[in-house]
Amino acid sequence: MSQSPPSLISLPVVGAKPDLGKNIDYQRFMDCVHCGLCLGSCPTYNETGNENDSPRGRIYLWRAVTDGRIDLTPEVKTHLDLCLECKACETACPSGVQYGKIIGSYHQDMAKLGPAFPRLNGVQRWALFHLTPYARRMAWALWPLRVAQRLGLRPMIDRLGRWLPPSLRRMQEMVPPLAPHHGSLATIYPAEGPRRARVGFMVGCAADAFFPQTTMASIRVLQKNGCEVVVPRSQGCCGALHYHAGLVEPAKQFAVANLMAFGKDLSTLDAIVNNAGGCGPVLKEYDHILEGTPVADQAKDFARKTRDIHPFLTELGPIRPKHAIPIKATYHDACGLSHGQKIRAQPRQLLALIPGLELVPLADSEGCCGAAGSYNLTQPEMSEQLGRRKATNILETGARAVFTGNVGCLLQIAKYLREGDSAFWVAHPIDALWAAYSGEIPRGLV
Repeated sequence: MSQSPPSLISLPVVGAKPDLGKNIDYQRFMDCVHCGLCLGSCPTYNETGNENDSPRGRIYLWRAVTDGRIDLTPEVKTHLDLCLECKACETACPSGVQYGKIIGSYHQDMAKLGPAFPRLNGVQRWALFHLTPYARRMAWALWPLRVAQRLGLRPMIDRLGRWLPPSLRRMQEMVPPLAPHHGSLATIYPAEGPRRARVGFMVGCAADAFFPQTTMASIRVLQKNGCEVVVPRSQGCCGALHYHAGLVEPAKQFAVANLMAFGKDLSTLDAIVNNAGGCGPVLKEYDHILEGTPVADQAKDFARKTRDIHPFLTELGPIRPKHAIPIKATYHDACGLSHGQKIRAQPRQLLALIPGLELVPLADSEGCCGAAGSYNLTQPEMSEQLGRRKATNILETGARAVFTGNVGCLLQIAKYLREGDSAFWVAHPIDALWAAYSGEIPRGLV
């Protein structure tokens, strides 16, 4: 069980770069005892059967590069780049290996050697780093699609999209049917009834652009449960896209901007609530990301107060909804929630409050759907395999709705369910909870 991965470890050293991997405590490598219990939890290893595509194999590879025993060849990079960073291996590991920090070390070094995600073309890279993290830019970029949808032209645009280059077609195919955007948000939303908490709300970037209805549902659910909701206008992207790409300095800039946005309100807030499972882990790492900076103490306070909306509501004691949603539904565990934040029971507990909703189990619920931030752009082949597997598992439940707590998962799952012409409701658990509070149940669902 402790044998080295085959083939790549024995590659000859050709111009090895001894400075690689020096951005991490070497003990992180040594924490791995090579037991192999991570293998079965790794989505890429399960697909390829190649140990170099497993957490244990990647730790071996990056450690060998760090030691100067092998060169960082294109083959080695291929195996390291294929990692989803889903952290399922951290859940499975009995030794507490911080695999995310190890693969993060690799990404940080790659960002110094060349452009992040070299498989992307210039348009994709620009869209990923200069469009997606900016809510206003995203709103303008999606505006033509919203207009076309309102005019009934969306099917024609989707058909024309087949003639786009593959890279642009993949981006176009990810865009779901778009709800009307809410426009500018107020800075304060008062609590309904006696105030039980005063919370800040992280709107995010891509999540709000693609799913503005979830933004409003989150604010309204918090209000309904006695929360005064503070929404600073100058807040922005959490920095996750840049941080996971190894672009630490831009990620720091986003983090500092958010600290400044919440500014004087930070000390008066009981929590800073977010609804995006992929953003939460990075928001909770602001203390680590900004360690040693002039705002380190403020970052610690921000990270300490950051809460995902599901556990925040369950601990607050949610009001029971009155409107029934009598359908069969299932729940997908987003990696950023289940593995990144250990949040599993609370979304299900909130869904269980909804009258008439039958929540059925999903096979391999914690298996990654293949979205993984930008992974569906950087590794489209593997992403497609995982997306189709997830869609198949969902369809086999016999459910009419699937809920998940992360924007990337919502986009990915909806895409592959649409391929089967399935009339599925793909939504955030908070969308379902608000529907049960308000009676605003999607047309045709019941």
